[in-house]
Amino acid sequence: MNTEKPKIHFTDNYLIDPTNPITVNLIGAGGTGSKVLTALMEMNHSLIELGHAGLQVRLWDDDVVTSANLGRQRFAQCEVGLYKCVALINRANRFMGTNWKAETMKFEKDSLGKLPSNAVATIYISCVDSVKSRFDIADILSLQKNRRHHRDQPKYWLDFGNSQYTGQVILSTIGKVKQPDSEKYETVDNLPFVTEEFGGLLKQSEEHDDTPSCSLEEALEKQELFINSSLVQMGCSLLWSLFRNGLTPYRGFFHNLKDFSTHPIKVG
Repeated sequence: MNTEKPKIHFTDNYLIDPTNPITVNLIGAGGTGSKVLTALMEMNHSLIELGHAGLQVRLWDDDVVTSANLGRQRFAQCEVGLYKCVALINRANRFMGTNWKAETMKFEKDSLGKLPSNAVATIYISCVDSVKSRFDIADILSLQKNRRHHRDQPKYWLDFGNSQYTGQVILSTIGKVKQPDSEKYETVDNLPFVTEEFGGLLKQSEEHDDTPSCSLEEALEKQELFINSSLVQMGCSLLWSLFRNGLTPYRGFFHNLKDFSTHPIKVG
């Protein structure tokens, strides 16, 4: 008889019943980030309807909209030349009546090694297209692990990454998240960073041309049209389950759009 208890991560209590909106740093406003922002709009509205304080999002990206972005990303022809994060945040605020913020800069340490202003949040969501950016984010979040704030204490990092047909979403904790006593489950208080667990794979994956695409046709040669969308819906469902269910047996998944397969990653 197998008496091994299933492994579960219980959501940090602050996410379940916060006194203020949960602060979210969304890093990257491209093919994935622009769609994650839409999902966060839906999530915020749903949480508020359920009596929750909702979300306060800050979107980081120093890139501007080009014609090549139209079609795959959430931009209109009239937005070409605008900062991506400004165009998206303005639209979100007009649509939802929120007061979310845009940061027209990269989420990285400056030349003196200082953290960017407004770097602290409870949840970090990265939608970046380079391995270096992920390691830079991990470096910043490592510095946040021991910070103790009465609010905005860093708790979770959700990372989205993809190649042409495949991708993955990985949930990490920023330090340990206190778990309740449980007779039914074996609780898991620490979910490792994607850079710690899959650092080697990430570095291997970046053996392709990362120059910007000059047209939608060129962009589609690098990434399948719906790879970002399918990752976003499933990845944001994982985040939603943290709020709605208060626990998760999974911390992410590997996804392949070519053969329509998805493989979940358990928390332990």
